Amino acid sequence: MIKAPLPTNEKERLESLKNMGILDSQPEERFDKYTKEAAFRLHVPISTISIIDADREWYKSCFGIKDKEGRRDVSFCGHAMLNREIFIVENTLEDERFKDNPAVVGAPFIRFYAGISLHNSDGFPIGVFCVKDFAPRKLTDGDIATLVDLATKVERELNSRNRFFC
Repeated sequence: MIKAPLPTNEKERLESLKNMGILDSQPEERFDKYTKEAAFRLHVPISTISIIDADREWYKSCFGIKDKEGRRDVSFCGHAMLNREIFIVENTLEDERFKDNPAVVGAPFIRFYAGISLHNSDGFPIGVFCVKDFAPRKLTDGDIATLVDLATKVERELNSRNRFFC
């Protein structure tokens, strides 16, 4: 397994993320509707809006899993966050970065992952909108367009004037 890398501007990224006030905020329907829609439209069991903190990925919204956060160093989203294009792993068992990942060799036995990096208004990557499946798969062009469209809407919500202070 290859641990998720850190961006070169991690200190500034974390400060900008902290200033958003989103971490550990309450669930919101305006985000939950996107994870539900992604799961149903793409026929996947799991969809999350993952916000990447210093040592964890925290789920602002999650569909299909009970966990509310995970370790950043072993997260798929930690890798995906640093990509400007969609990040796809069609079969986790065939990918050196993930084949012995705890979420691959153990529950929930992830075999497919696709995620799109989310950026805040300062331009920093702060998280990922993603989908996961228990079976390897390929996305069609239509599936990719759906995921990109939903990620764009999520990013817009994250950067809306509504702040996340609870």
